Amino acid sequence: MSSNEWKVTPAFISNDAVSTINAAIEKYRNWDRFGKGDKKGTVNYITPEKRVEATKCVKTGKTISCAMQLNEHGPQTGELKRNNPLHLFTLTGTDYTSPNAPKFPHGVAFTDDYLTMPLQAGTQWDGLGHTFSHGSGYGGTKCYEHVDAGGDRFTGIEVLQHDIVSRGVLLDIGRMYGKTTPEGVEGVLPDGWAIKEEHLLACMAKQKVTIGKGDIVLVRTGQMERYRKTGWGTYAGGDAPGMSFDSLDWIHRTQIAAIATDTWGFEVRPNEFPNSYQPCHQVCIPNMGLLVGEVWDLAALGADCAADGVYEFLLTASPLPVTGAVGAPLNPIAMK
Repeated sequence: MSSNEWKVTPAFISNDAVSTINAAIEKYRNWDRFGKGDKKGTVNYITPEKRVEATKCVKTGKTISCAMQLNEHGPQTGELKRNNPLHLFTLTGTDYTSPNAPKFPHGVAFTDDYLTMPLQAGTQWDGLGHTFSHGSGYGGTKCYEHVDAGGDRFTGIEVLQHDIVSRGVLLDIGRMYGKTTPEGVEGVLPDGWAIKEEHLLACMAKQKVTIGKGDIVLVRTGQMERYRKTGWGTYAGGDAPGMSFDSLDWIHRTQIAAIATDTWGFEVRPNEFPNSYQPCHQVCIPNMGLLVGEVWDLAALGADCAADGVYEFLLTASPLPVTGAVGAPLNPIAMK
């Protein structure tokens, strides 16, 4: 397969990007939907009743993680000032061979380690303080009040630590529209491929699933699996398949609680408007209040769903509750 077959030129939605983006901001803004001072955005759609309903998706008790392992071999290259995790040990088995090692009774010994990493270096949620729009954060707070040197003062990721358990649905757009790569990875969309509402609806019909209020949608493009085979290259920060600006009406209309992809930035790259940067982020996070997940490893879940034809599951996806964080790693678990 030639490289040209994987090159896609984005179709621009409008010649007037500014007016189009600003119109979407006004149309999809949820600042007043969940009450004054709301901190959780679309996660409010996940009610206790929704969680009870989601447990009905569990038929076999099979569990599948959707998280990348955290180590120095991850995809980060320093782009966006993000580096791979640094894992170091303060006590090892070797330390106990030294006469200066800590002494404990009865021959017991311990090891300890720590992790240094950007909170968005691996599988993560973008918190609602991650993106500003025209100087404001979610709810209309001024950007300098919303996040300062002390962290996110309004929508820190810790406010969601109890909430993100719901029905999950995988939409395997990659297997429906993608190709098998020269490395043998099945169902991969080319970089720059924009996922529009028509693609989402067609995939739902093919997989025989519905999506509605309070659901968490996982979108598999296959990009992570391709880069894992070829080397990470520009995976973290480069061109990618992803959500089209066209999909925002569907995302807002369905009242989903969250959406996550197996790409670094959720939306299609290059972006569909000339001279823009992440316009879907600008609409979704600070205005819609949508919880966005990135760098999710959907390989095992995608293969399992393709094998048994079951694309819904109970999903637990709580972020690490780092106080005031604007994003956080997690280990999402799908239970089928």
